[in-house]
Amino acid sequence: MAEGYPLIPDELPGQFRAAMRRLAASVAVVAARGETGPVGMAATSITSLTVDPPAVLVCVNRSTLLHGLLVPTAPLSVNLLARDQQDVSAAFGGGVPQEERFRIGDWREGFNGLPELAGAQANLSCVIDAMLAYGTHSIVIARVLRASVSDTVAPLIYQDGGYL
Repeated sequence: MAEGYPLIPDELPGQFRAAMRRLAASVAVVAARGETGPVGMAATSITSLTVDPPAVLVCVNRSTLLHGLLVPTAPLSVNLLARDQQDVSAAFGGGVPQEERFRIGDWREGFNGLPELAGAQANLSCVIDAMLAYGTHSIVIARVLRASVSDTVAPLIYQDGGYL
């Protein structure tokens, strides 16, 4: 037993995974600059953190290619997907090799030279302020430097392995 915590039953990881699949979440593409170009991944573990300063929290698996590019002060873009951008979500969720992902969707160069997805619900240009390792992931705190929003509110929502 670890300092006051009970032993984790063998079935808990599967039960936890099933429980979290029931949590509906908007989908975003998080991108950073790599040596050979932009690198991005689909993410649902994103939330606003504070308004003063404007900041978001992003959880990134340490086994991803993107994670290797995340260091304090590095620029980062967060693109909140629109309902009609399921193909972008699927590509950045691993359905397309990393070097081909930015061919899916209407990407343009945004602030800090990072990719910005046209037609997204919102585009955030950020810089990483802090990171905290926890389990298999890192919790990334990114300060928002610029934000743009679409006129239409129609977010892409993911739940239980599919889109709502």
